[in-house]
Parts: sequence; structure tokens; C-alpha cells
Amino acid sequence: MVAPTSSSATVSERSLLRNVSDDETLDETDSVPNGDRNLMLKLGISFFLFGLINNVLYVIILSAALDLVPPSTPKGIIAFCNIAPALVAKVGWPYVLKGKIRYEKRLVGCCLLSASGMLIVAFFDSLFMRLLGISIASFSSGLGELTFLQLSTTYAPPSVAGHSVGYFASGTGAAGLVGAFLWWEVRGLGVRIGVGLSSVMPLIIPLSYYFLLPRPEAFLGYEDNSTSGVTANMPYTPLATTDRELAGEEEGSVGPRPKHTVSLSASDKWHLVRPMLVRYMLPLFCVYMFEYTINQGIAPTLLYPVPSPEQHSFLSKIIHSVRDYYPLWQLVYQTTVFLSRSSISIGIPPLPAKLLPLPAILQAVILLTLAFESAVGIFPSGPGAGDWEAWSVTVVFLLISLEGICGGSAYVNVFYRINQEAPSPDTAHDIERARQEREFKIGSVGFADSSGILFASILAVPTEVSLCRQQVSRGKLLCKGL
Repeated sequence: MVAPTSSSATVSERSLLRNVSDDETLDETDSVPNGDRNLMLKLGISFFLFGLINNVLYVIILSAALDLVPPSTPKGIIAFCNIAPALVAKVGWPYVLKGKIRYEKRLVGCCLLSASGMLIVAFFDSLFMRLLGISIASFSSGLGELTFLQLSTTYAPPSVAGHSVGYFASGTGAAGLVGAFLWWEVRGLGVRIGVGLSSVMPLIIPLSYYFLLPRPEAFLGYEDNSTSGVTANMPYTPLATTDRELAGEEEGSVGPRPKHTVSLSASDKWHLVRPMLVRYMLPLFCVYMFEYTINQGIAPTLLYPVPSPEQHSFLSKIIHSVRDYYPLWQLVYQTTVFLSRSSISIGIPPLPAKLLPLPAILQAVILLTLAFESAVGIFPSGPGAGDWEAWSVTVVFLLISLEGICGGSAYVNVFYRINQEAPSPDTAHDIERARQEREFKIGSVGFADSSGILFASILAVPTEVSLCRQQVSRGKLLCKGL
């Protein structure tokens, strides 16, 4: 391949590694000519579809949990099989494998694994085989998520990279609403047909990658407004324009090796991870642990009498039985998660880096407040407390809305900030090493949210049991009637 010789290539590589301050907001419209808005639109749609399709099967499986296993089987086993394999993928691939990433092979592999997992769930009736299918689809989802986040770092300048990660986060948020809606529409067809139909959805990923996604070299002429001293004197190295050059090969693959071989050692990876533990991973872990403890352990106990049309005309149109409260809370949560994960893609400035712990702090306050409401009650309850119960529903609605905003905001801002980080001055001169460090850093953080969800699934069961027992002790028996 003949290396590009235009100055735009040098500019793009420098933009890839330029320093982005903590409080700087990047505007894609400043760096993209008016005639090429279509290119940015294609990039945004591609990453939105990646996030949507990669996560939607996870939501469908959770939505279908009651239909997938016998009534005597704890539904928590579905949640465990739906998250543990994803955690294995997020830990195994970034930390264990070395060398470059072959994106094409990864994405095709994820597509095949997801489709295979859903087909196993659809066409086998035994509990073991269905859990196996769920686990395969979960592993594929975890590997796919970190792969798409890593793929976003191959784009330059930073405004373009930030555009891609913002739309990916928006797609993952939309998956919650789309997945629940799709299962609601197809559940009447039964597990075999409903889940079987969903197995074709992963095909959208390779189709988008090959026919819609612009390649990184398409953005060679784009430049951010500001420049950095870090990259002012960087030597020129041509950008890759083919998948083999761009993605390279992971350890263990067969084929010709590049002349300049870079492979991050375990020591190198620990050196990169250590400063991110408190700055990025801990806030993300806490947000997800609190968030899913609320969703799985507290929200099922936030139950109130069915409102009467005479006293509550609007609420009575939504709530027809006690069982309607939990789906309502989940709808509110999924909607606000989608909106907050879309914040950067719709132009809302990212959180300053120093405020990244804020969503976790707010989430802890929300958890404690909702636990108090469930166990004791913020307002009076019982006979004659109809108006107060309406206030309770309103407060819970607002708190769960804020919960979704905090969770979505933490996700999109953490990954956006990592995507925009400048390289270490020690390696800024080495384009290939800097590229691998960026890919590893954004991929290595993914296990924090999955770990938080896994811990929450352990905490949720005793939390729900304890809160229900406390409600019964004060004469509120609604949780026992479900």
C-alpha cells in the first residue's frame, strides 16, 4: 500500500493524539465541512446501530425471563447467565490477549455467537440448553460492547471519535426500550418463534460495518480547532486504510506480522489501568451496583393500592392492578437511561472529569431514599391515605427518573472521557503503541459496570426479601400478593 503524503494525514494523526482538557467541549460541526455532514451522519447511525443491536438481545432475554424457565426456577439465574459471561469477555479480551485487534473477525464472530445463542434458546426446551444459549449470547454482547468502544478510538480527530462513542452510548440506551417493546409484540407467538425471530437481528452489525460505516481514513481532512503541544512535533506515520492494517492481528493469529511489532505487556497494562481505577472504574462500578440493586431489589417492593378513577383519574389509566407498578418503574427507568445516554449525541456538553463521581453519589442517595420509602414510607399509608399514596407514587416516579439519568450519564461520560484522553508523553511519538494504549484503556473499563451488575444481583435477593418482610410487619401486604 502507498502511504498518503498529504498534510491532512499528518494533521489527522496529530489530532488523534492531541490533548483534550477536562472541561473542553468538542463540536463536530466545527471540524466537519458542510458538504460532508452526510459522512458524520453515517458514522453516527452506524455506531447507534452497533449499540442498539449489541444490547437489545440482553434486554429481550431479561424481558422473556418468565417465559424461558419453569415457574419453580429462580429468575435470578437468568440474570446471572445474562451478565457473568459478558463479564468474562470484558476481563479476558483486553487483559489477556495481546497485539492488534482484528475488528472484522471479532464482529463477524460476535454476530455468529449471538445468533447461535438465541437459536439455542428458541429450539431447545431443556433448562440447561436455554441457559447455555443465554450465556453464549451474553458473552457475545460483552465482547461486542468492548470491541465497538475500542473501534471508536480508531477515528480522528477527537471530535469524530467522540461523535462515534456518543452515538454508541445512545444506541445502548435505546436497546432497553426497543428490546422490551419487541418482546411485548412477539411474546404472543411463543418462545420458539419470538426468540427465533430475534436471532436475525445480529446480522445488522456486519451489514452496518461493511456497507454503512465510514472508514477512519475518510476523516483525514478533518481537524479540530485547537492543537496541542503534545503533538506539535510528532513524526509522520501513515494511517492504515485497510482492515488488516487498521485492525492488525491479535495474538495467536496466523499471517504476516508488521515490521514494527507492538504488544502491551501485563506490566504496561497495569501501568495504564492503575490511574483509571478511582477516576473511572470505581464511579462506574458504584453507579451500576446501586442502580441494579434498586431495579432488582427495591423497585419490586414499591407497590401501592390500585388508584380509583374518582380520586386519581390519570394514574388509574396507567395502573390497573398492583402488578402494573413494576413495569411502570422499568419503563420510566429505561426511558431516562436512553435520554441521558444520548446527551452527548444531542449536543449536551459532557460532565467535567472532576464531576464523574457525582452520579454515583446521587445514586447512593436515591437507593437509600427508595429503601426508606419501601420499608417505612415517606408519607402516611393505610386507610384514608389516598392522597398521600399519590404523593408517594409521584416521589418514586421522580427518583427513578433521576436514577436512570444518573446511570446513563455515568456510562456515556466515563467512556467519552476515556475516548478523549491524550496519550502519555512517553509514548506519543509511537503511533502504533499509542493506538493500542487507547484501545486497551477504553476496553479495560468495561468490566467495572458488569461487575457492579453482578454484585447487585447478589444483593438484590436479600434486599427484596428484607423490605417485603418489613412492609408486612407494618401491615402492608401487597408484596406478598404478587
